[in-house]
Amino acid sequence: MKKLLFKGRFIFIPIAVAAFLSLISFVVMQLWNNLLPAILHASTITFWQAMGIFILCKILFGFGHKGGRGWGGRGGAPWMRAKMEERFKTMTPEQKEKFKQKMRDRADCGPWGRHEHPFNRDWDQFEAESAKKEQE
Repeated sequence: MKKLLFKGRFIFIPIAVAAFLSLISFVVMQLWNNLLPAILHASTITFWQAMGIFILCKILFGFGHKGGRGWGGRGGAPWMRAKMEERFKTMTPEQKEKFKQKMRDRADCGPWGRHEHPFNRDWDQFEAESAKKEQE
């Protein structure tokens, strides 16, 4: 019985993928042909062109892994998250609180802070500022 189910997967999965790709391609073709010629005066496309557009978009913009979160989602890039965790481990509780407050202040003014992008400043500058304040 297990062998029959295992063989069925090899048949069912490719058929399901082909059916899904065909359905999406048909939807892309219909949307393109009903919207873009009237809006942008573009020419109509065929089913195969629509499939190519869909596959090209998936290659260029990703396949939606990790819930569709890109660079900005939950910690950003893994290398950046590891760097932040390492810096956070070496901070004193006072430095951690100052850092959190600084991030809260920037978040109040939108994603780019008051007048500058939050990533323009290096982590070392933050540490130098906090060390300078502690010396005073």
